[in-house]
Amino acid sequence: MQTGKAISIPSILKVGNGTLNKIGEYLKNEGLSQTVIFFGNGLIELFGQTVIDSLNENEIKILEYSEIDTVDVDDIITLAFSIPNKAKAVISIGGGKVIDAGKYAAFLRNIPFISVPTSSSSDGFSSASASLVVHGKRTSVPAKLAHGIIVDTQIIRTAPEKFIYSGIGDMISKITAIYDWIYEEKCGCGEVNDFAVMIAKKAVNSFVRTPYESIKDELFLKELVDSLAMSGIANEIAGSSAPTSGSEHLISHALDKILEVPQLHGIQVGIATYIMSKVHNHRYVRVQTVLADTGFFEYAKTLKMTKKDFCDAIDLAPQIKPHRHTFLHEEKYRTMAKQIVNEDEILKDILL
Repeated sequence: MQTGKAISIPSILKVGNGTLNKIGEYLKNEGLSQTVIFFGNGLIELFGQTVIDSLNENEIKILEYSEIDTVDVDDIITLAFSIPNKAKAVISIGGGKVIDAGKYAAFLRNIPFISVPTSSSSDGFSSASASLVVHGKRTSVPAKLAHGIIVDTQIIRTAPEKFIYSGIGDMISKITAIYDWIYEEKCGCGEVNDFAVMIAKKAVNSFVRTPYESIKDELFLKELVDSLAMSGIANEIAGSSAPTSGSEHLISHALDKILEVPQLHGIQVGIATYIMSKVHNHRYVRVQTVLADTGFFEYAKTLKMTKKDFCDAIDLAPQIKPHRHTFLHEEKYRTMAKQIVNEDEILKDILL
């Protein structure tokens, strides 16, 4: 009988209102007695005292803390090797940049990483890779899954709404990503891990079926964050990002290359998911309903994104990951995607 590979899962997973106040308690229970903290830009002022008080009350020694605003790989390597040897954990508090920087620094030093996102803009806080700048280009590099994920829904709620919309876009994309992955296997270009598919499916289905009156409802935010966290676990099981990142992500990565100032990752991904769900002819009504009802489409209208940029990104998409075989790796489906960009009634309202 074959045994499966060992997979990592977070030892700490706390999502709820007021969890930041208990960070010291969570670390103490894990025996993480000495720590280094990285904050995102301007966040020491906002959350520093809460975190420091909680750690001090639980006799967790703070070896050093600082704000970080770089994801340049050379800066992160320097940072990693300046972490004191006594450190038992690295805590990152903030958005994607500081999470990626701390995650990679902890990976280089082989110490536990505690992920404390202050917005729900993507599943990056729970993934085993980091998005860094290598030789001037944004590149996804291997890291490891967080030892702990602590998300305070009260903080997520007070972040600008665009970050919630971005999280919604990134979460709904699992519908098209899974479909692409299964297609890839049918084309003989990859192997699907059924358990990873199940986790990613459960994550997105749990989210899209959540009742809500406002996207700031406690239950809605908790489901969004829980589902984004589950996505990271699906990737860990698969050993790649395939369960949660398909053709829709290739379009977004292509836009990052084309545009001088790209939109938030999850916003680009959300629009691309709508396009690809129509190309797939799979669950596009569900995708459309979620993006319309949450106000995602209304927000996207304000961004002045263009049809031309999306069409150019669709053409560039296969080159982003030439080793994959999503629908966009075939010309007929790229043609279909561009036709949807130019003719779809909803997109006519959103894209200039």
